[in-house]
Amino acid sequence: MATYANIVVSPQPRGRFLECQMASGETAYPGMCIQIVPGAALVDNRPTYRLADIAADGELSEIIIVCEDDLQGVNVDTAYAAAARVKAYIPLPGDELQVLFNNVSGTADDVAIGDKVIVDDDTGKFNVTTGTPEDEPFIALEAITDPTADTLFLVRRL
Repeated sequence: MATYANIVVSPQPRGRFLECQMASGETAYPGMCIQIVPGAALVDNRPTYRLADIAADGELSEIIIVCEDDLQGVNVDTAYAAAARVKAYIPLPGDELQVLFNNVSGTADDVAIGDKVIVDDDTGKFNVTTGTPEDEPFIALEAITDPTADTLFLVRRL
């Protein structure tokens, strides 16, 4: 499995980087998907964010991926503290990046190159497509075999 020092690995990313204020009690790792907390008060004139909490796996939602931040000492394997400001990225089609695969204990979690990937409800992590999702935002560019923990893997935005 490839290992990159950055979440966004495209040499010329076309999306948008932003700074997000995480809600209190929310701890985010690079590679996770976050969303605006509906109705939350602004912090320094910016919305508050939480880990993606959609109605069901694969529901259509905005895709915002937490990135590493060297200025805060956060690399791709380091969690941001709860309620921290995080660096994030909104990918556009064709952008390649690493996202955090949701390893579900006791299940066969293999990923094949070309599998479509969806956002996991409540965790902000990603799973291989199951059922009939509304949105499949990424396609896997590398395989994962029998992971024993959540792991970053390379995908491309569809």
